[in-house]
Amino acid sequence: MWSVDYVSAYLYGLKSVALVLAAIILISSLDDLFIDLVYWGRRLWRRATVYRRHARAEPADLQARDEKPLAIMVPAWQEHGVIDRMAELAATTLDYENYHIFVGTYPNDPQTQSDVEKVCARFPNVHKVVGARDGPTSKADCLNNVLDAIFQFEERAGIHFEGFILHDSEDVLSPMELRVFNHLVGRKDLIQLPVYPLPRPWTDFTSCHYLDEFAESHGKDLLVREALVGQVPSAGVGTCFSRKAVMALLSHGKGTAFDVKSLTEDYDIGLRLKGMGMKEIFVRFPMDPHGRGSPAAQGVRLGQSAREASTVCVREYFPSVARAAIRQKSRWIIGIIYQGTKTMGWSRHWGLNYFLWRDRKGVITNFAGLLATLLLLQLLALWLYQRLVPDSYQFLSIFEDNAWLTTLLVANLALLCNRALQRIYFVSSYYGIGQGLLSVPRLVWGNVINFFANWRALMQTLQAKDVRRIAWAKTEHDFPTLGGEGGAREPLGQILVAQSALTQEQLDEALAEPVRGLRLGAALVHRGLITPEQLAAAVAAQSRAHWEPFDSRQLTEALVACVPASVALHYAVVPIREEGDTLVLACESYLDPVSLAAMGRKLNRKIGYVIVPKGEVTVGLRHWYGARADGDPAPTGRPGAEGAPAATPKTAALMWHVYVGGQLLLGDILCALGHIDPAALKSVLIQRAKTHERLGEFMLARGLLTREALDEALALQQKLQPPVRELVISLSKGRVGSGPLAAEA
Repeated sequence: MWSVDYVSAYLYGLKSVALVLAAIILISSLDDLFIDLVYWGRRLWRRATVYRRHARAEPADLQARDEKPLAIMVPAWQEHGVIDRMAELAATTLDYENYHIFVGTYPNDPQTQSDVEKVCARFPNVHKVVGARDGPTSKADCLNNVLDAIFQFEERAGIHFEGFILHDSEDVLSPMELRVFNHLVGRKDLIQLPVYPLPRPWTDFTSCHYLDEFAESHGKDLLVREALVGQVPSAGVGTCFSRKAVMALLSHGKGTAFDVKSLTEDYDIGLRLKGMGMKEIFVRFPMDPHGRGSPAAQGVRLGQSAREASTVCVREYFPSVARAAIRQKSRWIIGIIYQGTKTMGWSRHWGLNYFLWRDRKGVITNFAGLLATLLLLQLLALWLYQRLVPDSYQFLSIFEDNAWLTTLLVANLALLCNRALQRIYFVSSYYGIGQGLLSVPRLVWGNVINFFANWRALMQTLQAKDVRRIAWAKTEHDFPTLGGEGGAREPLGQILVAQSALTQEQLDEALAEPVRGLRLGAALVHRGLITPEQLAAAVAAQSRAHWEPFDSRQLTEALVACVPASVALHYAVVPIREEGDTLVLACESYLDPVSLAAMGRKLNRKIGYVIVPKGEVTVGLRHWYGARADGDPAPTGRPGAEGAPAATPKTAALMWHVYVGGQLLLGDILCALGHIDPAALKSVLIQRAKTHERLGEFMLARGLLTREALDEALALQQKLQPPVRELVISLSKGRVGSGPLAAEA
């Protein structure tokens, strides 16, 4: 019968396809088996030899190193509702202070710009960069604009960043990440941390199949790659480049570090740097398994390794919709396989060529994986038919007489079992046995995603006249819920008007006629329009903090001893009291979370702060810590001295009040004059903390100030700070201005 002929042809075709697929899968599986054997052999050898002679590095080793300046680069196109939370989480959790975040935005993306501006207002080490062209451009193009902005900031701040770090707007950073980079940068030129996707509900196979792939790749494969050939492909996030590497990329690219035509500029850079002889490393550094935020502290899941799960890494959500996952992976395939083969070719190093082949074999294996699954389903259907239907045709007999096919299938089955066990182990080590077991059925769904991603990439490549001109496709990003929202800071002048400390007319006049060398709040106090207490209340409202009256003369030596001079002078704070295990500090302006966290680490205790009236901290620093390091002059004159008339107790109290409210720090004057912006000043203060130089001389020596600019600032400081003698004379003659202090007199 004709139907028998068709069935026979179908079965013979199925057999031929099975032979080809089995051979392809065997070759790929043996390749994977080689990586398994190297990994486990290396791991056993290091445990038996290396770690017996050398202790493992510990978090304390990272803390001991001085903080090098590091720059984090974040490209952001249409990241409204994501980028602000990412920057805020990074700024509040990173166990590091000497870093800056530069967020690249686009002129035609005002929502993302607005989000970034809110963060910049709260965190002086976060900077908004607006690119030259409307978006979307490629990620590489955005990063090139960010890099330009970083170099401009370096000129203003007089620093040189030692490390340049890649991150995406959806990344959740490990608190110790920058400590790891700080420890290695300079000795290594490309440092890559593991990436571990954040888990979604177990039913979300699309998002969770990324867990499986990254857990095995970043838990095993990249370690072997780095050990055998010393080359590490950048993951695009959690990658730190040394300054030497960035300068080499700029030189090689004739002023452009990142290839704007590449869809995977991160992968491309890893190969380019290796070709230049740069040193690359993939780092798995576990934090204290029992420390804050570790799995052991939160309860270790069954099958989870407390050490492995505390690895310093980058975490993020991956797409949960199949279409988005296919689009993202097709971009990876085009960039790594099609563009990579065309632009990078092959290496002269056979070992590196082996790993390039592993990168590129997906063009075949991604198709073979799904076809093998479909073939398996058909064979399973035939087997069920033979088992369940009496006197059925023995269709599978056509496969049984082929020894080659039988051998291939048995070998592939054994290797598949090994593949599943490897996957279960590495997924379980980080996520627990539940996710580990689910990784087996997710293998099938992952094959489906990879097949269609490969097909999409192939079609795009065939349709494009030039594979390097394929448009970059953005991936939609999610970010974990953090709780409270940040929000922008309200202008100080409007707060003063709302608090009835100032009229709108007075504010408008002050803005129209600023006092040279003074920012708005200090200028209003200087003109007698508001009191230092009213300014403190407004600053507290703007900073979402509390304020209270304060007299630095009432501090005790025991309390002052709680804060070393290096900390007090660096952050312009003095201790005000202890509340249980919390040390409350007094400051005159907003203290950002980065500075608070840094002080907490330096003092090894919980820190809180309150806003106090202008001048009290400045006078307290001069009195208790002998602060002359920033070039501030000592208080001049006292009642009855230098020909000043004697003051009554009431006059003396008012005189002190006016004197304190008029005190100014040199750094504030330099910012008000526009000689340096507050973010750059923060970096300068971090650098100066290692020396004992005066602020002005420190900046002068590094070319951040001219002698004329410094002399002008010092002259303004001397002029604007009220000497005691002149105050006594003015008070005795009833001349103290026309503002609140005059009424008080």
